[in-house]
Amino acid sequence: MNDIYILGIESSCDDTSAAVLKNGIILSNVTASQEVHKAYGGVVPELASRAHQQNIVPVVDQAIKRAGITKEQLSAIAFTRGPGLMGSLLVGVSFAKGFARSLEIPLIDVNHLQGHVMAHFIKEKEDDPTPPLPFICLLVSGGNSQIVKVNAYNDMEVLGQTIDDAAGEAIDKCSKVMNLGYPGGPIIDRLARQGNPLAYHFSEPHVPGLDYSFSGLKTSFLYSLRKWVAEDPDFIEHHKTDIAASLEHTIVDILMKKLRLAVKQTGIKHVAVAGGVSANNGLRNAFHEHAAKYGWTIYIPKFSYTTDNAAMIACVGTFKYRDKDFASIDLPAFSKVTFQ
Repeated sequence: MNDIYILGIESSCDDTSAAVLKNGIILSNVTASQEVHKAYGGVVPELASRAHQQNIVPVVDQAIKRAGITKEQLSAIAFTRGPGLMGSLLVGVSFAKGFARSLEIPLIDVNHLQGHVMAHFIKEKEDDPTPPLPFICLLVSGGNSQIVKVNAYNDMEVLGQTIDDAAGEAIDKCSKVMNLGYPGGPIIDRLARQGNPLAYHFSEPHVPGLDYSFSGLKTSFLYSLRKWVAEDPDFIEHHKTDIAASLEHTIVDILMKKLRLAVKQTGIKHVAVAGGVSANNGLRNAFHEHAAKYGWTIYIPKFSYTTDNAAMIACVGTFKYRDKDFASIDLPAFSKVTFQ
């Protein structure tokens, strides 16, 4: 059988990434991050798309070179079709279409959320373990919070999801209120390691079933801070580690309560976490605690595969290539959807 070389391209938000997989095993994974957004406290879509235009050619070039192959050896090009920022997506989608046409090889469209879940199937060597099917995956990022039952790479059932804000978005916005900087996730994570998680209490939502809600938590956090700062203008500076630890504890508690319920309802004890928030140490620790307490077998991705990366796109691309599930050249990008 001929070797399958898949080039993955990811450009859904503010990271331009390209990766090459050979028969499902990673050869390279190159990412260019955009520092420009820090000054604005969040991603500016117009600036993001411009930066993608500057980065995409050198990033793809580096991914192919580091893989030790030529572009003529590529079997197909997999690209993130959505969801994401439309301007950013269009850069990756347009490049992938042009490159695939010039090489006369197939195009493969990939759902960004499906990519995050399938990050658990990125292999660095042939015998790397992967979750057995079906498994439960908690997908948590800046834009999404979902509990997904994974029956196959192309059969994912959303059991519950946020009805308003995502967990990552809540962390970023609370960090912004505290004037800690952007992105808020790594800052809150670092501060939380030094604080008392039980120092302060914020309201937790009462949403039926397996759905999430984080808007009430943000409101509770904002009102609490206003009250404390009114009493002591330097309150945040003096107590930021305890505030961060308490915020993280509340969010992780909300996430894990619903996840426990999903495991109980499905009877599936193989449980994975994916998405940008899966880099959070508090959440990772909670997974280890649940594994010990409830007998779960857990799957936690390497830090490099938690954030937006092209390796996860190429991984899905490899599965779709084997099934000859190719995309037409006129397929448009999409900005909002859960799973196709």
